[in-house]
Order: sequence, then structure tokens, then C-alpha cells
Amino acid sequence: MLQHLIKTNGIEERDVAMAYFTVTPDLNAAFPAAAARQLGWTNTALMCATEIAVPDSLPSCVRVLILINTEKEADELHNVYLKGTDVLRLQGVETT
Repeated sequence: MLQHLIKTNGIEERDVAMAYFTVTPDLNAAFPAAAARQLGWTNTALMCATEIAVPDSLPSCVRVLILINTEKEADELHNVYLKGTDVLRLQGVETT
């Protein structure tokens, strides 16, 4: 997912202020920030946390929020949803 975010948005480590990773409570075998370190992000502030255990929420889910210094407009940046996680865009949104 991180590689896809980087490629889709043309992110360079030097532009990253920090990255914040969250995982659902069922994922506890590793820190997702380790993936960023393996990609060479050695100078970037990284943090991990566990999501709130909301009943019937999507399991086995990793989220990442990357804060970057950029001249791009918000509509030029793209969120990435993999393996059915696009349903998260609809959670909490009322439809009429």
C-alpha cells in the first residue's frame, strides 16, 4: 500500500514531514512503519497506533496518513484503497 501511495502521488522522502500508521486490533504481528524503513525512509518520523475496535468494522485493515510538504492542490493528491477497503469511504456518510 505504501509503495502504491508513493508512486501514485510522486512522493519523495525528503518531502515527508511524518507518516502515521494505524491497524485494526487483529493485526499485531509487526509494526507497519517497518515497511517505510525497508523502503529507505530513515529520516522520516513514523508512528503506529491501533484503531478503535468498533463492532462489525472492517478487519485486517492498515491505514496510513502521510503529511507532506507540497505545492500540489488537494485534488491533485490521491487516496489509495486496496483489497475492498474503498467501503471505508462510505462509512459514516448518510445517503438519501
